[in-house]
Amino acid sequence: MNVPANLKYSNDHEWIRVEGNVAVIGITDYAQSQLGDIVFIDVQTEGETLDQGDMFGAVEAVKTVADILMPVSGKVLEVNPILESEPQLVNQDPYGEGWIIKVEMIKPAEIDTLLSAENYKGII
Repeated sequence: MNVPANLKYSNDHEWIRVEGNVAVIGITDYAQSQLGDIVFIDVQTEGETLDQGDMFGAVEAVKTVADILMPVSGKVLEVNPILESEPQLVNQDPYGEGWIIKVEMIKPAEIDTLLSAENYKGII
């Protein structure tokens, strides 16, 4: 399983990369492998401010649908536009082109409540 050391992780298998006050969020390599072939990413929360743990969208795979949760509180600034036509990028490149949303963090200290790569490896 690919678990990049420069990211933080939630217990719910989301990853987060902090770029100043903006966080890029997606689902982990482990999560995409468990879901199987992803056919649709449903995010209707662009422009909304959500709390840590709130659902911001869903990933639809061939066999199941899974909620995606906010690893930190913030305002959803952008949804990855490529995923509308190429949702399989989440399977192919979950930490790169397959990112799902960008969020303006409103409680940056919540980053400290997330898992390091080493700790995340311990739960998968």
